[in-house]
Amino acid sequence: MTFADLLDRTGGMGRFQVLHVTLLVVPVLLTASHNLLQNFSAAIPEHHCRVSFASNDTEWRNRTQGLGSEEELLWVSIPKDEAGKPEKCRRFVAPHWHLLGSNATDGNQSRLETEPCRDGWIYDRSIFTNTIIMEWDLVCSLRTRRQMAQSVYMGGVLVGALVFGSLADRFGRKAVLSWSYLQMAVSGVCTALSPTFLAYCIFRFLVGMALSGIILNCMSLVLEWVPTKVRTVAGTVVGYCATLGQILLPGLAYALPDWRWLQFAASMPFFVFFLYSWWFAESARWLVLAGKPEQAVEVLRKVALINGKQDEGEKLNTEVLKSNMQKEMALAQSSHTLVSLVRTPTVRRISCCISSVWFATSFSYYGLAMDLQNFGFSLYLIQVAFGSIDIPAKLGAAIGMSYIGRRATQAFSLILAGLAILANIFVPPDLQTLRTSLAVLGKGCLASSFNCLYLYTGELFPTVIRQTGMGVGSTLARVGGIVAPMVRMTGEYFPYLPPLIYGIAPILSGIAAVFLPETLSVPLPDTIEDVESR
Repeated sequence: MTFADLLDRTGGMGRFQVLHVTLLVVPVLLTASHNLLQNFSAAIPEHHCRVSFASNDTEWRNRTQGLGSEEELLWVSIPKDEAGKPEKCRRFVAPHWHLLGSNATDGNQSRLETEPCRDGWIYDRSIFTNTIIMEWDLVCSLRTRRQMAQSVYMGGVLVGALVFGSLADRFGRKAVLSWSYLQMAVSGVCTALSPTFLAYCIFRFLVGMALSGIILNCMSLVLEWVPTKVRTVAGTVVGYCATLGQILLPGLAYALPDWRWLQFAASMPFFVFFLYSWWFAESARWLVLAGKPEQAVEVLRKVALINGKQDEGEKLNTEVLKSNMQKEMALAQSSHTLVSLVRTPTVRRISCCISSVWFATSFSYYGLAMDLQNFGFSLYLIQVAFGSIDIPAKLGAAIGMSYIGRRATQAFSLILAGLAILANIFVPPDLQTLRTSLAVLGKGCLASSFNCLYLYTGELFPTVIRQTGMGVGSTLARVGGIVAPMVRMTGEYFPYLPPLIYGIAPILSGIAAVFLPETLSVPLPDTIEDVESR
């Protein structure tokens, strides 16, 4: 008898499991919102230089008072760009009143002396009343700080995966998850109160760390408390909660157009999650492997009681528990390190190929998901479309994995995503609907890739190094998330370079996925020898 059989005896997918999973996945709605929050909190409004050349000059005052509209004032003070709108980063050194005449053309404007904005900027507040761009003037020479802030956040996600993953193995899933909720709440509220851009980046880094702690331990507690036969369904529920969070985000952002209130509203509920997280049951599997069988028996009896299996719970003792987990305990005692991922040929090939898939999927995913303003449509509608596409995409991935196979589904999702991104390079900017459709298709395919990755990676690696393999893959995914905004910065100088890189990366990793073994209907391997002989 295994631990899975023991779990079935205490109620299987009973009342405890349903309530436990529900309370665990609700916070995932807002973690998904935090992941993409900067699409709205760092939205770039229309802007131009503030006009105040010589407020003490009599001619200037008389002239400006005589102008019929603000548009005329801008016409004599700020040069026009190719679209006929005021330049965002430059103004005339002195006002040119002759431009009000009908003979003023773009040609004679280009010969007039200009200078950078010296008195700040005026922002269009019709859509967003306040963003970090407006608050700290992150435009023109400081425009790259927007991407830097997102990279700092993703750096926090990476550090959180490394720190909270190891802490969970040492102190348990429940304690680390509760701490992550509290850190998310406190650092999120502090982000909303940030007095400077530096403070904003520091607190966003801490938010990113907390997000990793929540996601990792939420998945562990979900999968370690549900029966084997419903693990796929439970994992899918977690994934769809993240999708729903992406769809709810634009509604929340529309209701709260000030970035501070938006950040505050997305963070405060985590205080509630922290309070009720103390009801969670620690993983009985972890308690046994950590040398705490007495506590594991106590937890299992509590679960059996809630599930209406009190008689089965009373039969449990430490001897019964240990006998049911002999295999898990034997595997836990075996010594394996990161080197085990590259020591043997088959595992080495799996490690290299799946690592490239993790990196490319995350890299291109965040390259698309964090650049929604460039499509020319309403930011709110684009975010809804980008979130909604995950629903059929993840369903398609589940069907493909069940009938076509993991390898084909993984490779096809990546290659199609890359082709959709590359195709957008050749679409004229004025065909906004087509450009947006291709981007949504690419994002949906990358969501399918993510959905496949979590299951496929777990099936490829043997039990003795499964968590190590998952950890390396997750780490590379975070690295991809950090690098993606940096690549976006290159578009300032070479507009076609970011989409070219975002498109090529998944195609190459999709080709690498072809060299992975198929795991459909194949038993999970327990040892490295099982993988090598398969």
